[in-house]
Amino acid sequence: MLDRSHILIVDDDADIRNVLRFLLDPQYFISEAPDGPSAVAFMKERGDVDLVILDVMMPGLSGYEVCQQLRSFSNAPILFLTAKSAEKDLLSAYGSGGDDFLSKPFSHAELLAKVSSLLRRYQEYRGKPGQVIHIDNLEVDLDNHKVKNKGEDVTLTDKEYAILEYLLQRRGDTVTAKELYEAAWKEQFLPGSNNTVMVHVLNLRRKVEEIPSSPAIIRTVWGRGYRID
Repeated sequence: MLDRSHILIVDDDADIRNVLRFLLDPQYFISEAPDGPSAVAFMKERGDVDLVILDVMMPGLSGYEVCQQLRSFSNAPILFLTAKSAEKDLLSAYGSGGDDFLSKPFSHAELLAKVSSLLRRYQEYRGKPGQVIHIDNLEVDLDNHKVKNKGEDVTLTDKEYAILEYLLQRRGDTVTAKELYEAAWKEQFLPGSNNTVMVHVLNLRRKVEEIPSSPAIIRTVWGRGYRID
């Protein structure tokens, strides 16, 4: 277990859980949860989960609601598993704190590619060397992927941290939505990607800005992009 990344599969359909376990095992250590409350309890008990694969449509707590609860204490990447692919559904997934989505039906290769990409970025950001940067009341520790606001720990998703880190790396420059998307998602920018970036920036501002509606740290340069001065 120590040599393998730990993945939690959350789905009320036992057949889907079995398929995912078959496709991911033995490359990864797999745990399962049949519903949202069980997933939240498991994550609170275990601190070694590296990735959550989360179904959207579940009785009781939906995947979006589970994701919001997990984001209150965990920054492990969350891959949504959904039969929906409409833009509003994808924005809901990102808006609740998810990092990526996989539409049903999916191929073995697509699943492994997304899992591998999310795990690689998560492990990279946790261990990336760097320095501690201070901006107003914000403290960003690039050594340990830690962010504090007024001395209090801030829990960021993998994508939120990637956006913040990229803006800090380009501090003083205006960064386009295309540049942010391709840096954080490692994918080609598409027309709908702009909305995805916007939702993640809004979520990030809620966590790091004194007044999110009037940001002092992550500024919008209208018609061009975003910047940190």
